[in-house]
Amino acid sequence: MPDLPPIAVIADAHFHDLEADFDFPGLFVGERRMVVRSWAETRESTRVFNESSNALHTALANVIARGIRHVVLLGDYSDDGQRETLESLRDILEHYGREHQLSFYALPGNHDIFGPKGRHQTKEFIGENGARIVVTSDAGLSADGVMVSADMYCEGYPLGLHPMAQFGYYRQGHYLHWETPFGTSDRDEDRTYEVVSQDGSNRYRLMDASYLVEPEPGLWLMMIDANVFEPRDGTFIKGEEAAFIDSTAAGWNALLRCKPFILDWMADVAARARRLNKTLLTFSHYPVLDPFDGVTGAERVLFGETNVVRRTPQRAVAEALVQAGIPHHFSGHLHVEGVTRETMGNQELTNIAVPSLVAFPPAFKIVDFGSDGIVVDTVGIGGLELDQGVLAAYRLEVQFAGDTLEDGFSATTYADHLLHHQRALVLHRYFEKEWPKDIVAQIASLTLPAICNLLDERVGSLQGLNDLAASSGLSLHEIAAVGLVDLVVDWYCLRQASQLAFDTISPEKRMLYRKLAERYGCGPERSVDGSAASFLRVFLGAFIPFLDRAERGRQRLTLLTTTVTAVLSAATD
Repeated sequence: MPDLPPIAVIADAHFHDLEADFDFPGLFVGERRMVVRSWAETRESTRVFNESSNALHTALANVIARGIRHVVLLGDYSDDGQRETLESLRDILEHYGREHQLSFYALPGNHDIFGPKGRHQTKEFIGENGARIVVTSDAGLSADGVMVSADMYCEGYPLGLHPMAQFGYYRQGHYLHWETPFGTSDRDEDRTYEVVSQDGSNRYRLMDASYLVEPEPGLWLMMIDANVFEPRDGTFIKGEEAAFIDSTAAGWNALLRCKPFILDWMADVAARARRLNKTLLTFSHYPVLDPFDGVTGAERVLFGETNVVRRTPQRAVAEALVQAGIPHHFSGHLHVEGVTRETMGNQELTNIAVPSLVAFPPAFKIVDFGSDGIVVDTVGIGGLELDQGVLAAYRLEVQFAGDTLEDGFSATTYADHLLHHQRALVLHRYFEKEWPKDIVAQIASLTLPAICNLLDERVGSLQGLNDLAASSGLSLHEIAAVGLVDLVVDWYCLRQASQLAFDTISPEKRMLYRKLAERYGCGPERSVDGSAASFLRVFLGAFIPFLDRAERGRQRLTLLTTTVTAVLSAATD
């Protein structure tokens, strides 16, 4: 293997500029003017917004300290593709390029761009005195208390790529090699493909932003635009947002159908890489294998067609990549830590899921090259200090609204704040939007003793609690203090973070959850009959695959490719 420099892989940075100008005054915290997204929206989102700038700068400072010069931005680099946001992000990345010689290679995510003409964005911010203010790019929504700003608009292809043009999307003079699936031209009009609605009534030529770049001799980065906007059946205004299926749940499943030329190009690139002795790394925003490695089977039984279920790649995706000769692939999108493998015959495909900077667990990846192969490290950023101005804005907002102050507003570290955000997410998103409302009403206030009392059909809940205490190392008092919401928060943390959750869930707690699952849980093959007891049994049963997956993640894993051996290391902070 050639002597290659390390690269950093950052997924789902979701940058929001706290100093943006969206044509409204914003909020002053002391002498500092800030443009702060509301906590009311934050607690219902799978990511935090206002902490993103600090998180991005912290990650890049870590990259610089390690002597890394190449950074892959694995999609969703912006909050929601707003014109103002992308311009601010461009300026920041240009600064790091000038001052620290960093080079960036970007991919579009579903939050960065939409279809051929873009779409409006409407967000809630904190105004003076803590009042919530709606800001939108849609003049049709103009009303009292609603501010209109054209800078909130999210552009489509190709305009939405232009602010990030120098970061891989278009040829740069210092690249050793650069191409697209269409050839060596970087003109927008030379990078289009035809896509048709399934009923044949709507036909478009859209731009594809995939590219291959050689930033260092012998290193090929294949950047796949798996952002697919398939036209809907029916009658629409040409190019309007409603005319396209959102790319969020489409990903590689839709790419196979709408962009088959990408697979032909990937196979050609992989073959050339082997022939020319290039080290090839493949990236896209969307996973090509289930990043949860099959452990979320209980979700369909418990909650039906959730976002996770809808976004899971079909087996045909893995088959297509294996046939194309792709041994490994880095993905973002679902804000999850995980490594998933699929073996077909004598070939293996590995998907390395990269966590987000703005969700639990906050982390990014480093890919290094040595004589033994490719080593992938996970770098956590949970120790960074919080922006006290943002926390002050949150307190002002909830006080103005008459809401209860959140414990997370007093957190001292980013990791602690994100854990509190997870709790808010359970209460305000999962319980409200995914969990059956009648089940939530019955069990949300239960403590662990009450859960055991509900489920124990053998020797009674007291004996069950004693058994749990003896096997977990926790006291009866500690066990009695565990509420259902505590269980649910750790359930989602394990689901998203795998082994990275072990930094926040003690060995005793993990053993408690395993023993709970063994005693009371059941697999997802058991149906839920509508009772709280049957729901809880399936829910608790899911802890075992979550814990097993996390335990496997602590091991050093070897990823075999056609040319190199890769090792995935445990997380560091």
